[in-house]
Amino acid sequence: MLPLLKLGTLALKTLSKPIAARLKQQAGIHPKFRNTIVSIAQANHRITTTMQRRIYGHATDVEIRPLNEEKAVQAAVDLMGELFVFSVAVAALIFEGMRQRDEELAQEVELLKQKLAEIEQMAKARGLAGVFSLRQAQAEAKPTPVA
Repeated sequence: MLPLLKLGTLALKTLSKPIAARLKQQAGIHPKFRNTIVSIAQANHRITTTMQRRIYGHATDVEIRPLNEEKAVQAAVDLMGELFVFSVAVAALIFEGMRQRDEELAQEVELLKQKLAEIEQMAKARGLAGVFSLRQAQAEAKPTPVA
């Protein structure tokens, strides 16, 4: 079952790429959305340019020229596409981790049930059956669900 799940995760990542491309296409068409992503791209451009200047030791107060609108739109939709693919991959990793944790917990519960059954058998063999009647009493004390 595990290889099928990993194959499904890989397929999901692969399918997310055309969806990201579609998002890119639509982002360039709608005017309000276009203006929003242009301002985001310009801010991203200023931040990355400032960081690059500092990293390479060229920190100056020279004004950073804004990107032209088409480059800004392209940069923003590329960023959106990458973020979409990344978010799908992260969601798949989280799902896989949760699934593995659930399997481990189920195995642990099964192991504890087996150990309890062994202890009950040993108690019965030694004549201590009354000591372990607690399990039966707890089962009887559970409230019945009201419909």
